[in-house]
Order: sequence, then C-alpha cells, then structure tokens
Amino acid sequence: MESESEMVAFPLLLTPIETNYRVCTIPYRFPSDNPKKATPTELQWIDVFLNSIPSFKKRAETDSTVPDAPLRAEKFAQRYGDILEDFKKDPESHGGPPDGVLLCRLRELILRELGFVDIFKKVKDEENAKAISLFKNVVQLNDAIEDEAKRLENLVKGIFAGNIFDLGSAELAEVFSRDGMSFSASCQNLTPRPWVIDDLDTFKVKWNKKTWKKVVIFVDNSGADIILGIFPFARELLRCGAQVVLAANDMPSINDVTYTELIEIIAKLKDENGQLMGVDTSNLLVANSGNDLPVIDLSRVSQVLAYLASDADLVILEGMVSSFQNNSV
Repeated sequence: MESESEMVAFPLLLTPIETNYRVCTIPYRFPSDNPKKATPTELQWIDVFLNSIPSFKKRAETDSTVPDAPLRAEKFAQRYGDILEDFKKDPESHGGPPDGVLLCRLRELILRELGFVDIFKKVKDEENAKAISLFKNVVQLNDAIEDEAKRLENLVKGIFAGNIFDLGSAELAEVFSRDGMSFSASCQNLTPRPWVIDDLDTFKVKWNKKTWKKVVIFVDNSGADIILGIFPFARELLRCGAQVVLAANDMPSINDVTYTELIEIIAKLKDENGQLMGVDTSNLLVANSGNDLPVIDLSRVSQVLAYLASDADLVILEGMVSSFQNNSV
C-alpha cells in the first residue's frame, strides 16, 4: 500500500513517540467502553463512510482504465458496505476497532484489489487545468494587497477556500457533481472571523518576524486546493526568503494530489525563467511523503521527507489535521 522503501517517524515528533503521539485526534473510544459494542462516535463515523459509498461507486463505474468497471464498482460498494455494517455489530472485526485511518485504508484496499488505482483521475485533471488557468489572477489579486497583514490573511483564507474542494465528503461530492464549485465564491462564503479556533493574529506576529528558514507543508487536494490555495501561500513564503518543502502522497487517494502530479503542476505554473509569477523557485522542493491515504500517520513517513524536515522551523498540515496530535510540530 505505501512506498516500498522503509518508513520512518517524522523527525519533529516528541519522543517517546508511543506516549506523545496519537494518529487520530478524535476520541473514538475510551478504555472503559465495551470492546464488543460500537461507541456513538464510531457509529457516527461509520455512517459518514457509508454515505460516501454511492459517490465512490459512481466514480469507479466511469473509470475507463478498468475492464467491467460497473460490475467491479458494484462489488466494491457491496464489499465495503458489508465491512462497515460488520463494524456496527462488532467493532473488533476487520482489524478494528475502527478509526479514520482504518476506515480509509480498508476502502483503498478494496478499490485496489478490484483494479481501481485512481478513480478520481479524470476530475483531478479537469480541476487542475481549470485552477491553473486562474492562478495568475489569484496571485495578482494577492500581490495588489499592500498591507502585509491583510495580504497574509487573504492568503490563509485562500487555503481555507481551496480545501473545501474535497471530494471525500459525500455532501461536497454531491454539490460538486450537481452545481460545480467556484473558488471565488468559496472565498466570499467563508465564515467571518473570529473562527472557532482562531490563532491567525498570533501567526501574523510570527510571520512579521520572518524567522522561518524552512517550512514543510503537507498538501491535500488537487485543483483549487493546491493551485489556488497552497501555491500562492508557498510563493509568499519563498518571497520572504524561506525554503519550502511540499509533501505529497505517494499513491492516489480520493482527489488528493500525488507526488508525481505535483511535479507536473509546478512545471506548468513556472514561467520560461523557472519562476512562479516573478518569484524564484530554487528554494521550492517537492517530497514524496510515502503516504497513500487522505489522512496521514506521522510515525510512518518516507526517509526522504524525514531528512528534508529534520531542520524545519514550521510544519503545516493542510487538510490532514484529523489524523495528527502532537505538541512539538
């Protein structure tokens, strides 16, 4: 499932990792819970994954790279649905108790066993092309904001707006399929500050000091997320003199951008001088995280990423916070 090379722990985790790092931040169950009975939280998340099956099945049915795709898509829906129902009856079945990582991994295992490597490939390519055509305008709008604090806030809002384009959510996938989604509209419809968790003012103060020499960003979705959200932000970091490492998945999962796809996107965004809208990219690096899921276990990353991140001053996990808990990063 993951990269064949040996995986190692992310070097900035507190040690000992066994007691300081937990992959999933959501408390699915507690030691006092009955091991044979699914908890309310587990049931809620099982239903989230059950509700996503129709959209995944629809994507799989239209995968032209797979023979008998509709038949195999039906097998996927039945097999995965049965596993999820089994979890409701016995949370210890299928390697449980279930959490976000296990539920995602079982879904990917079934898809790949049935021959589906990348059922979101078509929509990713379409959204990447669309976002690339809008990149110049988004960057110019950001650059036109003279006040640095306001420009930073606009860049952060762009990351939030871009991350809405996540087809792993059944509700968002339905909206996307029915009406399409606009990046500019997503920006305008963001919840106004203060947000539920709002540390932006503190981040602005640290940003102004420009003390970060190396920033590692774990990227998420293809299309508007990476191109219109992350790249303008990464470009601003480069302009401030920081080295930026973008960490992307090794293998396809939902509409997440992969390492290979990210390299291709950067090549298309650069101008004839190898710059990103006038900003030098010699300090922009791309790393294969070794991951193959829409969430990440930081106790298992690629050796290359671990090496590049060993001296990082700032780590940003965009869209993957649900599988991360550690106070050292």
